[in-house]
Amino acid sequence: MDSKKEIRQETLTGERALFQGKGLRIVDSVFMDGESPLKECQDIELYGSLFRWKYPLWYSKNIVAKDCTWFEMARAGVWYTDNITVENAVIEAPKNFRRCHGVTLKNVTFPNAAETLWNCENVRMEKVTATGDYFAMNCQDMEIHDFTLTGNYSFDGAKNVVIRGAKLLSKDAFWNTENVTVYDSFISGEYLGWNAKNLTLINCTIESLQGMCYIDNLVMKNCKLIHTTLAFEYSSVDAEITGKIDSVMNPERGTIRADAIDELILERDKVDPGKTKIICGRRTDKCKELKFLTSYQQCSLQA
Repeated sequence: MDSKKEIRQETLTGERALFQGKGLRIVDSVFMDGESPLKECQDIELYGSLFRWKYPLWYSKNIVAKDCTWFEMARAGVWYTDNITVENAVIEAPKNFRRCHGVTLKNVTFPNAAETLWNCENVRMEKVTATGDYFAMNCQDMEIHDFTLTGNYSFDGAKNVVIRGAKLLSKDAFWNTENVTVYDSFISGEYLGWNAKNLTLINCTIESLQGMCYIDNLVMKNCKLIHTTLAFEYSSVDAEITGKIDSVMNPERGTIRADAIDELILERDKVDPGKTKIICGRRTDKCKELKFLTSYQQCSLQA
């Protein structure tokens, strides 16, 4: 038997309006002025409700919010909260979701996602759209499906992340990450993946200036690199590229396979060319001028 107390079509004002509330079902209600209305709450269901002021859900547990809206001033909305599910929501406020455990976001739009989803663990996202810099910094154990992001410096320091079907317009994405795998996605942004460890890209299309550099164990399978230059610098790499690569610069070690490489730069005073195997399907007009090589022996050209 459902024992939740129902609050319906109420306008709630004042600081900590429902402080330490337990077992509540809140329907079609508005949280107006007043900070921290649901601080330290447990077992709360919210349907069709609106948050208009700061810090609505802090130190809370077991929250379900469906068809709700966080307006711009409901900033820093969900911090230090465990086991929260948000569906069919627009979250206009920035700096949302910090140090939360067990976060599920489904069909959620973040028009201003600046500094959102920081230091969270066990995150599940499906059909999420976000605009803003520094998304998902230092998060762990994430599963993401059908995600669109416009914003730089995303996923900095994240660990154990799986992303499927995403479109990321994001400079400096995946810096300092560990154990990140991206499937069937499009990524456009300079300096992709620097200082990462165990970054895997499968069936992805990438556009990047100086992308995939300084990476320990980069794996790319069936990927396209369009307008991508100075790639793989100081990275250990196993890359299978469909189509050509505009330029490759000083990979640390590994294997790079591509239909063609327009410009290959291997500077002997910086890397050992013998540690990287380059396999090209064909030689382009530019590729015949491989810089800083004494011969073509380091570049296996298979016609």
